[in-house]
Amino acid sequence: MQKSTVLLIFFAVLALYFPFAAQSADIGASSSGTAILTSDHKFSPEEDRLSEVRRQIIASYQPAPKNSSVLLSRSSETKKKPVRIVRIADSSLRKKLSARSAIVIDAGTGEEIYSHNPDRPGQPASTIKVLTSLIAIDYLKNNSLVPVSRRAASMPRSKIYISKDKSYYANDLINAVLLASANDASVALAEKIGGTESGFAKMMTRKANELGAQQTICKTASGLTAKGQQTTARDLAMIFGEAMKHEEFAQRIKLPKARTSYGKTLRSHNKALWQIAGAQGGKTGYTWAAKQTYVGKFKRNGKEIIVAILGSRNMWNDIAKLVDYGFSKKQQLQIAGPEDNKTKTTGDSSSLTSALVVLSDNKKTEKL
Repeated sequence: MQKSTVLLIFFAVLALYFPFAAQSADIGASSSGTAILTSDHKFSPEEDRLSEVRRQIIASYQPAPKNSSVLLSRSSETKKKPVRIVRIADSSLRKKLSARSAIVIDAGTGEEIYSHNPDRPGQPASTIKVLTSLIAIDYLKNNSLVPVSRRAASMPRSKIYISKDKSYYANDLINAVLLASANDASVALAEKIGGTESGFAKMMTRKANELGAQQTICKTASGLTAKGQQTTARDLAMIFGEAMKHEEFAQRIKLPKARTSYGKTLRSHNKALWQIAGAQGGKTGYTWAAKQTYVGKFKRNGKEIIVAILGSRNMWNDIAKLVDYGFSKKQQLQIAGPEDNKTKTTGDSSSLTSALVVLSDNKKTEKL
């Protein structure tokens, strides 16, 4: 009985205490400045403010012409951010290349698109014949007769086996240098123009320097390994870019084959002409010291690039990857900033009407 009485008194006290505590809490909250919201969704002042912001945003849009993008207009006081060119990571490409050094440049602007070790000196091998033929084209008429010395005839392969003590048309020998990479023809032309091969090599070095290739030193007309002879991937690209501006050089270097005046067929060593889309011309090279070397120009969809490599062990694979990468990157850079990445291009050259071509004679400004 006593326990029941005690429990009744305890519950009665609790019933009296809690309403009072709740009321005290409400009063305390009010006095501390805390707002207790009751929700009947009545936010008229706030809703009016947000509606005004929405109206301002909608008013900032300009009517767009039919089938065009809708642009949000900005105040003239708003600072415009400069266009950022998106740089594409090329570390993964480097791992796929065997070349010791390589470069890809825009043929029109000279802008570098890709490179690794582009200024590392190395033996050029037969890519240096670009200078040999370029000088010969400028100095000799196509029908100039070039005598062949015992030394020229004894040059190692590659060669077209010209005979000592005989003379050949300059036109035939220039094509032999560019297409068949003939060492014997290179030395014969060098001796005709420079008196000696070493004298001609000095002319080649001066020509390279004139074209902007400051790290190129020539010791031979053929590119056969010689102490002190060197070039770089960057220099090769620069030399070839300038050479391709020479109309006659560009016409010769793009031929897959040509026939000499005495009936011999000269076939190009540049497999890129029929293996890689957009090939405009190029020069290959190989010696044990230099390994595989190459420089060439490519054109796709109005865009032109020049690729140069030194010290390659898998040349055609390297070239194919660099060409694809170069055009892909140019496309992405154009999308990222079209105004900052305009490419100068030259018109398409006409297609060959015949695989076998004998170039016509043209007068030169200097004659021998």
